[in-house]
Formats: sequence, C-alpha cells, structure tokens
Amino acid sequence: METKELREMGDEQLQDTLATTCDSYFRLRMQAQTERLDAPTELRRHRRLIARIKTLQREREIVAGADTKAAAATTEAAAAPAEDAAAKAQS
Repeated sequence: METKELREMGDEQLQDTLATTCDSYFRLRMQAQTERLDAPTELRRHRRLIARIKTLQREREIVAGADTKAAAATTEAAAAPAEDAAAKAQS
C-alpha cells in the first residue's frame, strides 16, 4: 500500500488498517520462528507499512494540535482588545 493511498483514508480506516497489519506482522513473526517463510520480505513490508501508518497518524495529530492552538490564539487576540476597552471605560 502506498503512502498516497494511506493519506486518502480516514482516521478510523487508518486505525483498522494498522490493527490488521500489526496482527498480520505478529503472525508472520511467529511463523518465521517456527518454520521457513515463503516470502521473508513480507516481514519488512509489514514493518514499513506500520511505520508509515503511525507517521501519518502523528502528522494528523500535530496538525490538529496546531489548528487548536491557532484557534485559541486567535480567540485570545480578539478578546484582548475588548478587555482593554472595557478596562478603559471603567476608569
């Protein structure tokens, strides 16, 4: 699965894909310990896919946090002049 496809997924779908991939990766690791794998490169592919998904989730988390901070800063900046005006009016 390519990064482009992962970026198009929603948060829930991405979480489901992560869970499925982690489960599959676990089974492959167990199989690698008990017997010979048909395609040893599958371990690497699954490990990298898990890393890609976690990276996208972290990017979305950071963007969401930045948006929240930006909105809070805008609200505080808009409220500050109104508070200053109210303080001057009371004086």
